[in-house]
Amino acid sequence: MKLIVARHKTVTLRPGATGSTLACRALACRALACWVLAGCFLAGTSCMPRNQRGLFGYTIGPLHDTQYRTIYVPIFENRAFQAGPLRDLQYDLTKAVHQEIEHSTPWKIVHDRAAADTELLGTIVATPKQIINRNQLNEVREGEIVIRVEVVWRDVRTGEILSRPGTGRGATLPAADPNAADPVPRVAIEARGRFLPELGESITTAIQKANQQLAVQLVSLMENPW
Repeated sequence: MKLIVARHKTVTLRPGATGSTLACRALACRALACWVLAGCFLAGTSCMPRNQRGLFGYTIGPLHDTQYRTIYVPIFENRAFQAGPLRDLQYDLTKAVHQEIEHSTPWKIVHDRAAADTELLGTIVATPKQIINRNQLNEVREGEIVIRVEVVWRDVRTGEILSRPGTGRGATLPAADPNAADPVPRVAIEARGRFLPELGESITTAIQKANQQLAVQLVSLMENPW
């Protein structure tokens, strides 16, 4: 049996084949061709220069700058009150940041500043505890811990501040204030971790949640601008 499907072209059907079967196969071939073309398009755009405009005006490319390969992240400085579970908070936070960078970026953590392309410096400035709800016995039913940090991300080779608050990545450093204790502009971020003692949670589990949130925010801060 022969079926004419296009001009100057005929297709021979096997015994038992129907027109609907041929139509399904044609649709499958078209879908496969579309997927192949989409894959070729994405493969081509992934090689575009950083921040180059792509489809529909959106920036196409990696989330993080591929011109950097290594980053130095020393132990965060801790200027906040330290007692109980908050003692040595800087070590847990730094570890969480290291893990998130290794997991979500193409960069590698190095422990020698001279071998790094960029550096991320952080300071824990406050860790207030807040009571959200109490029960009839005046016991804590729900609370939260807030961790506030200030960070600066810098190009080790050129000294450019990559995390400059409120301006673009290529902006020049403003004139230093001789009266300022720290002339380098820092970005302030915070994260909150809630805990419910009735569910077996504690300040320790809240700190772990806040540390993870801060690590994700810091890595998002280092993404390429849209």
